[in-house]
Amino acid sequence: MSGDTERIEQEIAQAREDLAKTLDTLAERTSPQRLAADAKEKAVATLNSPAVKYALAGVGAVVVVLVVRKLVK
Repeated sequence: MSGDTERIEQEIAQAREDLAKTLDTLAERTSPQRLAADAKEKAVATLNSPAVKYALAGVGAVVVVLVVRKLVK
């Protein structure tokens, strides 16, 4: 009987440790600093892709042409 009690206490202690590790992991993954850093990293990666760079360059060129035309008239 005491063996069962010890085994149950060990299982409870292990479950508490597992829960503590899980909570620590969740706290780290959902911290505002971590989320902001992840969002910034994704935004920079997106902006550095060739398709986005060329699209932004094209839009910039169109805006420059329109501004120049407006100033000339």
